Amino acid sequence: MSDITAPAQTVTLTIDGMEVSVPKGTLVIRAAEQLGITIPRFCDHPLLDPVGACRQCMVEVEGQRKPFTSCTTECTEGMVVRTHLTSEYAADAQQAQLEFLLINHPLDCPQCDKGGECPLQDQALAHGPAESRMVDEKRRYTKPVAISAQIALDRERCVLCARCTRFSQQIAGDPFIELFERGALEQVAIFEDEPYHSYYSGNVAQICPVGALTATTYRFHARPFDLTTHPSVCNQCSAGCNLRVDVRRGEVQRQLARDNMAVNESWNCDKGRFGFEYVGHPDRIREPLVRDGLGQMQPAPWRYALGKAAEALRAAGPAVGVIAGGRLTDEDAYALSRFARDVLGTDNVDFRRAPRAEELGVLRAVSGTTGTTYDDIERARVLVLAGLDAEEEVPILHLRLRKAWRKHGARVVVIGPSLGSGGDYAARWVRTAAGEEAAALRALARQDGDGPHGDVAELLRGGGAVVLAGERLGRSPDALAAAAALARGLGAKFAWVPRHTNSRGAVDAGLLPGVLPGGRSPADPGPVRDVWRQLPAEPGLDTRGMLEAAARGELTALYVVGADPVRDFEDPALAAAALAKVGTLIVQGLLPTDTTRLADIVLPATDAHERVGSFTNWEGRRQPFGQAVLPQGLAQEDWDIVRQLAAALGADLGWETPNDVRREAAPLMAAGVDGLARWDDEPPGDRPVVESPADLPLRGVVVDLLIGEQAMLLGAAALKDTGRTPSARLNETDARRAGIGSNDRVRVRGAGGEAVLVAEVADDVAAGTVVLPGAGSLRAMARVLGGAPMGPFVPVAVERIEGDG
Repeated sequence: MSDITAPAQTVTLTIDGMEVSVPKGTLVIRAAEQLGITIPRFCDHPLLDPVGACRQCMVEVEGQRKPFTSCTTECTEGMVVRTHLTSEYAADAQQAQLEFLLINHPLDCPQCDKGGECPLQDQALAHGPAESRMVDEKRRYTKPVAISAQIALDRERCVLCARCTRFSQQIAGDPFIELFERGALEQVAIFEDEPYHSYYSGNVAQICPVGALTATTYRFHARPFDLTTHPSVCNQCSAGCNLRVDVRRGEVQRQLARDNMAVNESWNCDKGRFGFEYVGHPDRIREPLVRDGLGQMQPAPWRYALGKAAEALRAAGPAVGVIAGGRLTDEDAYALSRFARDVLGTDNVDFRRAPRAEELGVLRAVSGTTGTTYDDIERARVLVLAGLDAEEEVPILHLRLRKAWRKHGARVVVIGPSLGSGGDYAARWVRTAAGEEAAALRALARQDGDGPHGDVAELLRGGGAVVLAGERLGRSPDALAAAAALARGLGAKFAWVPRHTNSRGAVDAGLLPGVLPGGRSPADPGPVRDVWRQLPAEPGLDTRGMLEAAARGELTALYVVGADPVRDFEDPALAAAALAKVGTLIVQGLLPTDTTRLADIVLPATDAHERVGSFTNWEGRRQPFGQAVLPQGLAQEDWDIVRQLAAALGADLGWETPNDVRREAAPLMAAGVDGLARWDDEPPGDRPVVESPADLPLRGVVVDLLIGEQAMLLGAAALKDTGRTPSARLNETDARRAGIGSNDRVRVRGAGGEAVLVAEVADDVAAGTVVLPGAGSLRAMARVLGGAPMGPFVPVAVERIEGDG
């Protein structure tokens, strides 16, 4: 493993008469950038391995007989370099190369989507020949070639820079796009039997320097000079990717990755890039709705809707519950947390889809902290992943894990019943049955060299480890605490990695029963006592507790903000029954969902594109974003709806702007002590895992796909077309026993119903386990999950559908 923390030796060289000292191994093109000299290039990209494919970055090196490509030449002591700015020799070489590239390149700039932001256009003007000597007909291809539902290829524009193929192979690990043929016939293409289905395909269009690869969702929609650009932060997962939102006439036209080397570098996933169609979709909720005496939802003025909501909450008294979602901004989450305790007087508040009381200790410990970072991932010697499928849950983290493995030699250890995306880079797999992860983690914490995983314990003993615990790990008894204990025992860094956009912000804001902002407890509230007028005397109900109480008629009102429990809760049948039973259901959100259809009052909220705010990613990094477009209809910001609802209940929270909320929330959401130092490690309890019944013999582990039927992918048809087919992933032994082969249609049967899926036989799933998509990936899965016992897996049976060949 390379030592990336050791100080680098430096060399001193001269470029265009200016002296510069750089670390040994620095490329000439990078050294020139430090002096403010931009050498023309096409194939070079700072995050891709150098290849010298385009030959555009030629420079003259004193003492050498030929020009050198600055993107592949390392600086040496005493080197004297002259670029096109001071060397006629280098300038002639660059001009000749441009002339060569333009021999067959079409002069269709006015209709090319890259026109106006094209490096070839710019460099031809700055460094190219004034006139063309080409008299023959240019090469032509059939155009465009749809290499996926989202990416179109115009082959005649390609300059063979290999940026797209290098990104796919080196960064994403998806070698579906490649250079075929040789010489004058060489071209970018895809394999006939392997279509280009990648979660990161939009990046190849962004880094293509000439418009050979373009996004179908933006193609011919606008020109760069028609757009206004707004910096933003992605709201599709907890990665925290920085975005550039381009807007034309009040509508979002495209989203691009915005450079932030500390977070997403220069990349983002396709869900974050193309999943914005819902913002202006006709189905957006644009005005308040109130159910009338005939049971019909009718549009209503804001004052009337807020009055009805306040009336129902006042009548409910303490018999009220607040269920939040992970999409809320930091400001919204804090406002709702205070509103529940300070105005409604209830601690029945939660944002989790699969709540477990035993995970609260670890969540309190990480609340308000900035602990493990992406940089820590890259520097780690050993990375331990438990309950985490990074590519499906936090895609940019998956890219950083790949980079740590590929570039820095990190050893990755996956613990659990399935390897998932970790199969790309895992050095060790500690195979466990679903629900038994805690025992494996505790065994590793003992660092015992004996036993079946002694080699892993020996690997961990060397130090430099990072433990990443996925949100799903909390479903397995004692497993999240065992992962934290492993990290603390090793002196390693630890991170809880949730799936949803601002779950970390929700934890920091105290959207958990018995937990106040910054992880504080009601018994020791610290500065929260100075701001809030009343604090909960006892911990309230979590999401499951609230739904069960509502189903029994013990809660008379539920306030659901930015969540869809009927779709997303681990037991959809319970959620549907509870919301149908509760006296008054108030739902605040963006889009029509299964939950809004049951609501008595619907309050329209603005999206992140339509407001200012901040999100906290899985690192604990709080990132502000600005407004890109105007709100749809009469929608208002969540914190402001909460403020007005409080006023209707006779409480003044003292806020007029989101900055007022932020100023109040910031010191309270920050923890006094970082990391696991304040975690009270409780000894594991006796929580046996319930065995599957005989008629449902397999343990179904639910992992939602990144791209599925989620509400915020409304209108993103092309994106959904590139998503992975929901499947039932089986161990080879289990599949053989059931007579199932890959691509067979199978019936997955659970306690609440069944669904039809495609089978996938794999060697990265433990025996007795089947990996299933959730209801967010396939609506029919709600029937399988409904009625399932609360546990780390869903008991299921998988049967081949006869007649399927």
